[in-house]
Order: sequence, then C-alpha cells, then structure tokens
Amino acid sequence: MSAVCWIVGAGDFWPPAFTPRPGDFVIAADGGLAHLQRIGAKTDLALGDFDSLGHVPKCENVLTYPPEKDDTDMMLAVKEGLRRGCARFALLGGLGGRLGHTLANVQALMYLSKHGVRGLLIGERETVTAVTDGEIRFSSAHTGYISVFCLDAPAKGVTLRGLKYPLEDAVLTSSVALGVSNEFTGAEAVVSVSSGTLVIVWSDGRLEEVLRS
Repeated sequence: MSAVCWIVGAGDFWPPAFTPRPGDFVIAADGGLAHLQRIGAKTDLALGDFDSLGHVPKCENVLTYPPEKDDTDMMLAVKEGLRRGCARFALLGGLGGRLGHTLANVQALMYLSKHGVRGLLIGERETVTAVTDGEIRFSSAHTGYISVFCLDAPAKGVTLRGLKYPLEDAVLTSSVALGVSNEFTGAEAVVSVSSGTLVIVWSDGRLEEVLRS
C-alpha cells in the first residue's frame, strides 16, 4: 500500500472520509487546521497565509506565506507533498463553499495527474480524480453515477468499459459534456485516455481501493 498525503482545507469537511494510516502525512492548509483540531487529529504540517484561520498557529511545524501569492493554500500543500516525495494525495475540505476555490482544487488534481501522481478530492457526496495518459479501474463493488470530463486540451483515445454507456477510442473536448451521468453496472469498470487529461467524478463514496491502488 502506498503512503498517502492527506491535505485538509477550509471548505466543507466530511470527517468519515479522513482515514490516515501509520506512515501517511497530514497537512493542514490554512483553515483546515480548525477541522483537524475539532476532531482531535494529528497534524504533521500546517501551512498557508492563515487568513481563513484568523491567526498563525503555534504548531511545531508551520510554513507561513504572504496573502499576495500565486498559489492557493491547497496548491501550496500539494507542492509541499510532492517535494516530500508523496505519491498519493487525498484532498478534503476542498469542495463546496466558493466555486472558484472548488475549481482551483480540481486544477490541483490535474496538476498532480500531470506529475504522474494520483490525487482524490473528497466530499460528502462526491469524489473527484484526474487521469493523464493512462487509466483508472473501479471494482465491481462501485454503484451509482460516474461522470468523465475533459477540462483541458482535447482528450484522445477515451475508452469507457464496464459502464452503462461505453465509449471506444473517443475524443472528449472541454465544451461538450458527453461523459456526464454515466453509471456503474456491477462489473469492473475501466476509464482510460491515450492522450490528454480526464477529470472523473463518482458518487458512491468508495475511496480506499482507488486511493491506494
């Protein structure tokens, strides 16, 4: 099993999804520290400009940034996790709230994917990931809806198997929602792309097999 970098932001936080194991690394991105303190969770690093938290925390490991910066606090945490060699990322507290921040967090997933790293953006009702020039597999235990989007340059060679609406060697673009509202069927499902990046959203809350595979 791969160690996971858990990053908690200031957005909507769903505690049952926060399940770090020994060896995982936990980063609080600004106001995400309040979420972690509320549930009594250990934090390995707190970082950000701390405008959401309202004060610079007195933790052992803190990285402070000025408010005038190019990256969001979540992206700063992503880059810090990459710098430390993390190969799997779970982002919580990054959905809901301000739409601009949600979109920025989806971009963070795409950034991770283009660096060859799996990242999940986890909410109470939906989970998001990104895949670049590769594939992702879902076991037969998955149920409910799954949507596949292209939010970048055209994604080529898109293939969906084991889903209600299959695709074979298709091209998805950022202006057509062909992949929205597909469904798991009780079979193993595969989403693949030969060239480009896909953003994938599913609704059944099953995380561990996708996060640690």
